Amino acid sequence: MRTTALVRRIIQQIFRDKRTLALLFIAPLFILTLMYLVFNGETVEPTIGVENVNQQTVDQLEKSNIHVKSFENITDTKETIIEQDLDGFLKVEKDQTTLILLNSDPSLGKNLQMKINQIIQTKLPPPFPEEKELKMNTQTNDIYKTEYIYGSSDTKYFDVFSPILIGFFVFFFVFLISGIGLLKERTTGTLERLMVTPIRRGEIVTAYLVGFGIFAVLQTVIIVLFSIHVLDIILVGSIWNVILINLILALVDLSLGILLSSFAASEFQMVQFIPIAVVPQIFFSGIFPLESMPDWLQVLAKVMPLYYAGDALTGVMYKGWGLEDISGDLYILIIFATIFIILNLFALKKYRKI
Repeated sequence: MRTTALVRRIIQQIFRDKRTLALLFIAPLFILTLMYLVFNGETVEPTIGVENVNQQTVDQLEKSNIHVKSFENITDTKETIIEQDLDGFLKVEKDQTTLILLNSDPSLGKNLQMKINQIIQTKLPPPFPEEKELKMNTQTNDIYKTEYIYGSSDTKYFDVFSPILIGFFVFFFVFLISGIGLLKERTTGTLERLMVTPIRRGEIVTAYLVGFGIFAVLQTVIIVLFSIHVLDIILVGSIWNVILINLILALVDLSLGILLSSFAASEFQMVQFIPIAVVPQIFFSGIFPLESMPDWLQVLAKVMPLYYAGDALTGVMYKGWGLEDISGDLYILIIFATIFIILNLFALKKYRKI
């Protein structure tokens, strides 16, 4: 009987807590739906630029589901690839044929290179001008040379998304620190006692941001230094830019965690925000190709702070971008932080009434 009474009490508690019910029955469906849409998107077809390549080879490239753009008199091929958003460029120059791969996605680059190898190794005419006949029984590597704009032939997919993981872990742990930290202030009554004093809400928000921010900064610096110097994660650009990106991301996360904690009554309810506020971030951070997702999901990605942080971190660590190249991402992250801080001022208002 006592066990039955306990079971009845637990069931009644869960039914009274609408947020827990949502976590149990809606959150898993939400995450599963996102995963279904992300992993069942369209296959990304590569786009390649060509110069001085014969028409038969162009036809074979298109039959292999490769979009082909023809160019003439290109002076800077690498700049053209980046500006035109190409995945590669096949050009014939004098006696040399060169395949230049963007390699921002190593799996896509290897797939493109494999298709070109298959085309060249067929009995069809080689991708050179007709007057330059070469023996098709030679090795592919002897027929053309391959260059890379980002990374090299040894680049692995982990090298590309590992910078994003650094940002994600900073985002995740700072969210927990700030959210549960402020929640503890509320459950112990400290926040309510503060609110009966003449202190301004802006001063409280600033104090919490600075207080929790000191530990967020230390945590961020430790994660970045450990990832680069111990795990030997690739870093082409400046480590100061990496730290700057993560610090701004931590500020966004601090303000978001403090804001969401205002709507949680316990640590358990704070944890319930993770599947809604944290998990979807990883899907749109750049680890999975956005181009393969439905258009409305690509729009949704633009309201995720980790989308901009992932783009900036990958740009600095893998592509060697400078501060000017990532300034757009940083400005948007600062706008996110500003919005969350303003919302925090309004959220604290209800505690002053108490």
